[in-house]
Amino acid sequence: MKTALITGASRGIGAAIAESFAGSGYHVIINYNKSRTAAEALCARLSSAGRSAECIRADVSKPDEVAKLLALLPDGSPDTVVNNAGVAHYGLLQDMTDGEYSMVMDTNVRGVFNVCRAVLPRMISKKSGRIINISSVWGRRGAACEAIYSASKAAVIGLTRALAKEVGPSGITVNCICPGVIDTDMLSSFSDGDKAAMASDTPLMRLGLASDVAAAALFFAQSGFVTGQILDVSGGFAL
Repeated sequence: MKTALITGASRGIGAAIAESFAGSGYHVIINYNKSRTAAEALCARLSSAGRSAECIRADVSKPDEVAKLLALLPDGSPDTVVNNAGVAHYGLLQDMTDGEYSMVMDTNVRGVFNVCRAVLPRMISKKSGRIINISSVWGRRGAACEAIYSASKAAVIGLTRALAKEVGPSGITVNCICPGVIDTDMLSSFSDGDKAAMASDTPLMRLGLASDVAAAALFFAQSGFVTGQILDVSGGFAL
């Protein structure tokens, strides 16, 4: 049975990815940091449905915690990693504190780096692996009042393209998904009117679902000759 590690998998996009992979026969490692109750509920739900899943807590922004997470996994695993853990920040750049800047960059960029660095020796040793990074359409376009979030997601795109070239000779693929406006908890601060406006700006005339992103992640996990690609899952929002 193949193993998939999904970071930030307790809810939203991460949970949908975990459900999709578990339903496709993967043993799923549901990583979480603070949302223990949600992660354990997801794990229990998958297990009750006959799926294979486990929960492991780790703050991916901290290298030592990532190392401890990997130490709990059997040698040679995971086969697939989905770097989904991320945080958002909304506000003017001039008002952003050093702590807020570090929170966004440490989770969204350093977290991806920490996990990739930790899993690569295992993947390289067996000449196989899939790394899927979750960025954002704002990493391509930029968004007012989300400058550092946009910068962090642009960094994930650059890392993806470079790493794909670096580890391709070892049989490892590295790809990136850029979700558009996805109807998850991250939109909780937006009014129904704001959501309707964003939907009207999307050619498919709806907000995205977490399952839309999960389908793209599973495609990359099952594709052995696709690497270095940046795929918008945005309903055309990024056109």
